[in-house]
Amino acid sequence: MSRGLTQEELATRTDLTRGFISQLENDKTSPSITTLEKILMALGTDLKHFFADEDEMKVVYRREDRVPVYDEPSGVKSVMLIPDAESTGIDPIIVTLNPGAQTEEEDYHEGREFGYVISGKIELWLDGTKYKLKEGDCFYYTADKKHFIRNPDKKKKAMILWIEIY
Repeated sequence: MSRGLTQEELATRTDLTRGFISQLENDKTSPSITTLEKILMALGTDLKHFFADEDEMKVVYRREDRVPVYDEPSGVKSVMLIPDAESTGIDPIIVTLNPGAQTEEEDYHEGREFGYVISGKIELWLDGTKYKLKEGDCFYYTADKKHFIRNPDKKKKAMILWIEIY
């Protein structure tokens, strides 16, 4: 709750079921050390810091700190760059789209979104309007629109840095 995650969001980030997360919250089951480490990683901490007495702000996030986003559509791979993003007010993600792949359409929500096309081409769809972007282009919008991105290329992958700002 302190990270602003629902059970479903935590389950998605850890590749566990929402039911299992619910059982943990209600003390109906106990996680294995491996499962606890997976949950803590998704929450932006580890066993050492979880059991420590004081909070220390993390400054540098290494490649090994990244958390894959599970349950993505076919051909879409996303990785969270800062696992404890909820406490920072931003959620930076690297999204890789195979040729022809697209993210799921997100419904209206609070916040703003920024994206930078690292490589390839994408189509950004906002409430049915298509915007074409290529490598080096960026976008910014308020998230009060239905939105998704698509890789229109038939041969090359596209990669973007996508940042949600709360």
